[in-house]
Amino acid sequence: MNREAAREVEKGCRIEVLGNTNPICFKEIAMNRTMICSLLGILSLGAAGTLQAQVAMGETEKTVAAQERQWLQSQKTNHSELLAPLLAEKFVNTGADGKVTNKAQTLAEAKATHWISVEYENLEVVAYGDAAIATGVYIAKGTDAKGKAMDENERYTDTWIKMPGGKWQCVASQGTTIKK
Repeated sequence: MNREAAREVEKGCRIEVLGNTNPICFKEIAMNRTMICSLLGILSLGAAGTLQAQVAMGETEKTVAAQERQWLQSQKTNHSELLAPLLAEKFVNTGADGKVTNKAQTLAEAKATHWISVEYENLEVVAYGDAAIATGVYIAKGTDAKGKAMDENERYTDTWIKMPGGKWQCVASQGTTIKK
């Protein structure tokens, strides 16, 4: 037995020499096999849980998508009253210009803005329990409160939370200009 093999025996490994190959520690192989089986088991459980969550959250995603369409309708019809119940009391908006506004400021801005055309593209909603993230592209033309023409093309992210009463409300919105 060579010195390396003797050290492995001291560590508590059973060593076999197969031909002229290096010694193999069966203790390490057994530990590695156990770790791999455990990891595969955990991944399988996680995948099954994700599949169940996706099936169970279909209604949440539909509800939030409907809320997003109501927001769009408030812009198309220039009726900020349709938007007000969708926003949480502590709502925060970060505009494409970096300006941060609260619920009252966002509603005042919505009321003062006149949209000629507004559309959403690629609306996607992903639910996470009592939270959901809506993303998409916002394309709009209109005028601001001062009558200045606006031509917006933004990617947006809205964060929705299921409130204690069961109502879904948007707690944060953020827009990023898409270069033309």
